[in-house]
Amino acid sequence: MTAGAGTLAPLAATKPSFFFAAACVMGLLWWRRRHLEPPLLIGLVILAVGLVVYGSGVIDPPDLEKTLEDLGETLGEWTYLLVGVLAFLETGAFVGLLAPGETAIMVGGLVAGQGRIELITLIAIVWTAAVAGDVTSFFIGRRLGRGFLVKHGPRFQITEARLLQVEAFFERHGGKAILIGRFVGIIRAIAPFLAGSSGMSFRRFFPYDVIGAGIWGTTFCVLGYVFWRSFGQLVDAAKQGAFALGTIITVVVASVIAYRWLKVEENRDQLRAWLHTQEEKRALRPFVRLARRVWHRVRGPLRFAWDRLTPGGLGLEMTTLIAIAAVGAFALIGGLINLRDSAFAAGDLRGLEIADDLRRGWLDDVARTATDLGSLPVAGGVLLLVALVLLVRRPRLDGVVLLAGMGLTMLVVNVVQDEKARPRPLGGLVEDEGFSFPSAHAAYAFAWVAVAVAVSRALPGFVSRAILVSVAIVVAAGVTLSRVYLRVNYLTDVLAGAGAAALCFAVAAMTGLVVSFLRDNGRRSPASEPPVADPVS
Repeated sequence: MTAGAGTLAPLAATKPSFFFAAACVMGLLWWRRRHLEPPLLIGLVILAVGLVVYGSGVIDPPDLEKTLEDLGETLGEWTYLLVGVLAFLETGAFVGLLAPGETAIMVGGLVAGQGRIELITLIAIVWTAAVAGDVTSFFIGRRLGRGFLVKHGPRFQITEARLLQVEAFFERHGGKAILIGRFVGIIRAIAPFLAGSSGMSFRRFFPYDVIGAGIWGTTFCVLGYVFWRSFGQLVDAAKQGAFALGTIITVVVASVIAYRWLKVEENRDQLRAWLHTQEEKRALRPFVRLARRVWHRVRGPLRFAWDRLTPGGLGLEMTTLIAIAAVGAFALIGGLINLRDSAFAAGDLRGLEIADDLRRGWLDDVARTATDLGSLPVAGGVLLLVALVLLVRRPRLDGVVLLAGMGLTMLVVNVVQDEKARPRPLGGLVEDEGFSFPSAHAAYAFAWVAVAVAVSRALPGFVSRAILVSVAIVVAAGVTLSRVYLRVNYLTDVLAGAGAAALCFAVAAMTGLVVSFLRDNGRRSPASEPPVADPVS
């Protein structure tokens, strides 16, 4: 009986559904064997064999929870490096064509969920590495150029006709392709390269990439972190997310179809005639008139939002500011979260140790000079002077934005400092009052960047904007690093301070864009307005 039972046990544990799945995989292999790349062929063969072995019951399934715990113990803080490298290579070396990056990122989230690494630090690394990989792929495409795709593209079904379509697509929808394509595996892997090779400007590419990579990395890190103990919940959440994504795609596609239909004059005439017919009906007359009034009220703001959230022209300014605000908010809020239950965040103590190792007499003097550039009298004084000149000479709104951004930064820094009340590191090389988090010097140093942008806008021929802003960024970075070197702030403090300033100045600038639009729109006479498709007039 015992022997018989032992012999029949595997048969009782067989799973016919896995044999059926294996047969389907083998059928796919046979049907598409001449059209599949070797890596995919090998992967499908391994999948089919695994399905047969598992379905036969010869091998018991592993304890998933125990496996994940062992993984967390094995990786530990090396998870930061592993996940960061894979996030970079996915687009920087086209690894995403073979393996999706979400897997590695969710593994990082799993390890963070076990408490072995910090979630906020992981998100920051994934975000930075993903953007770095995309930028690398973009410049590889720019360097190899269109000729590379023309020569080698046919091997990957990229013909001359398709290349022309891609170039036209990136010309019209480049930013949106980068942003939405971040969530589609094969598009994510090659979109930056195609953007570079098709001639898309880096100024258009970068803001959308920063936003897309941030949303993508944060989403999958948080999914792994929240659901590391229950893959059942994760599957349910993924199904809900897929439904939500499907709904959004449906709405977007319907909106695009409606927009293209309304671009045709004959279609608009038909819609006007139909609405006029409906208006003659007593029951529908109030609703049609209400629709007309609503449309006339909202079409201006809608056009403003569309122009500023799509590539090209002034729209790029709003998108860039949104990217800056997103990074700044993450640095500030992430620092608060990291310090919620711990006195130190990742890198705080290590940053001070590195500063001590670099200690030199002449470097102390340089750091003391650099840190003075971030003091409120110096940075704030320069900003106030430039703002007053702009208020007198024009563009006056830029001066108001500078003052509003600085005022908002001072308010946020002081409120958060008093609320957090984090003491400064011991052994500081300079005397400083107040609390450590967020660093006021790092925040006020961002004023140099804001001033550089404002001056380059007011005097476009005075000096190259790129050079002026780059010098200002170097100054702000020098102030930020000097605070850690002089042991008056932790690394988290200076990152949060710079993030707070970036957020505040970006919010002030976005408000300025909106005010500028409303002001110019109000001054513009109806005769001078460009024709706007009005389907309900």
